[in-house]
Parts: sequence; structure tokens; C-alpha cells
Amino acid sequence: MVLPTCPKCGSKYVYEDGILLVCPECAYEWNPAEAEQEEGLVVYDANGQQLADGDTVTLIKNLKVKGAPKDLKQGTRVKNIRLVDGDHNIDCKIDGFGAMKLKSEFVKKL
Repeated sequence: MVLPTCPKCGSKYVYEDGILLVCPECAYEWNPAEAEQEEGLVVYDANGQQLADGDTVTLIKNLKVKGAPKDLKQGTRVKNIRLVDGDHNIDCKIDGFGAMKLKSEFVKKL
């Protein structure tokens, strides 16, 4: 299981203590079940980092695009994403392709 980053300081060194998650850098403790209910839409990238509107991400694999003559290449940078509900939970514009919807499991946060 991949643990989320600390919501207060962004540290990736979070550990579990019973039902709580604890950040050793800022000593913040929280219940992940309550945090998800409060925030609403929570989306994680392929590495388990939480994504937010306006983030910049990179594709981690080549993706075939229906109706397009070429694929989206691994390493393509996508700026200013928007999170939406659904199977394809990232809405964005990609230079040379236009408006696209991506799955968060195929991107990593920069």
C-alpha cells in the first residue's frame, strides 16, 4: 500500500500508527478515512502522490489515442490539469493533440 503525503507539509515520510497516519517531520496526525470524506475528490498519480487542479504531470508510458494518427509519447509534459469524476479523472489540453481525458494511473506528478 502506498501512503499519501502529509497534507500539512507535503512530506513523503509518512507512517501508520494504528488507524492514524503520522508525519515525522511536522508531527501532524490524521485519520485517512476522515480526510477523504472532508476533501471530496481525491486523485493519486502512479507513484501515490495526491494530485490537485493546476498541477503539471508527465506521462509514464506511451498511450494510443483513438482517431489520432500518432500516440502520446512517454515523458510528454501536461500542464494545468483539472480533476474530474469518472474513469478518466484528469481533464487537460496537450500541445499538438488538444483537449484530452487521462487516467491518473498513467501519469506522475512533477
